[in-house]
Amino acid sequence: IMHSVDIARTEAHGDELVGRSPAFQRTMALVQRISRSNTNVLLLGESGTGKELVAHTIHRLSPRADGPFVPVECSGLPAQLFESELFGHARGAFTNAFRDKPGLVEAATGGTLFLDEIGDIPLADQVKILRLLETRRFRRVGDVEAKTADFRLVCATHRNLREMVERGEFREDLYYRLNVFEIELPPLRERVDDLELLIDSMITRIQPERRIGPSAAALKLLGRYGFPGNVRELKNLVERALVLCDGDELLPEHFPARCAEGGSRAQTVEAIRPLAELEADYLRRAVALHDGDRRSLAAKLGISERALYRKLSRLKRTD
Repeated sequence: IMHSVDIARTEAHGDELVGRSPAFQRTMALVQRISRSNTNVLLLGESGTGKELVAHTIHRLSPRADGPFVPVECSGLPAQLFESELFGHARGAFTNAFRDKPGLVEAATGGTLFLDEIGDIPLADQVKILRLLETRRFRRVGDVEAKTADFRLVCATHRNLREMVERGEFREDLYYRLNVFEIELPPLRERVDDLELLIDSMITRIQPERRIGPSAAALKLLGRYGFPGNVRELKNLVERALVLCDGDELLPEHFPARCAEGGSRAQTVEAIRPLAELEADYLRRAVALHDGDRRSLAAKLGISERALYRKLSRLKRTD
């Protein structure tokens, strides 16, 4: 069955998701498939990879698209106000509660509730989320009447919830409630061939009247950078470069010196990943950046053409 869905673009376009790299396409395939259901989704990925934008895309493509999309920044909710903000409160429930106030769960009725940084919720409050998901009912603080919750849940975190469960920092039963359908968003260092698209899209949003783009040298420089802040960091770098650039091309000198030094955090993260994954990522990047034929690529990599063929064949099967 083939579904034509306007989920992402392969050219610069406003605030929508843009990309064409293999890692990006794999992610978008999962997003497109899960959007049509009402299943809980858990988005994993480093900070700055665009988890809220993906969550909003899932909502936009879902049967609940006409309903509200309610984002909740869990790390920004004070512990003493967590229950009141999420479930609301009744008049007189506590000092200064002068009127009934609906919570964010109620505000998401008919739509999507997005709990960002779900891993930052304290253990004492995690049981309240678990009870909500199990019963689909809640009470405003200070109220005796239970209400029915009607929302689709999408959660996101940059933390490793499985390790948090093992350390006793996250409830195991809640983890399995949330992790029905997991999507891991690739870091920007695994989407090097999307850099030009992303930069053009950012320029369109920041200075739409300006006709400017990145030079080949600038793209080569950024392609070697680790981007510990991912797409969010790239946006800041582009905005800075636009201020410094007087011509019609962004040049290497318009970017900070750290871009030429690589990304120490990214290198540390990659150093503890499985060797097979590192080799696969390196091969994808080499293929994307190399302009010649397979023989010249094998020569640059220091392996035989036959060995390169075998590695690329294995890579194609895993992709």
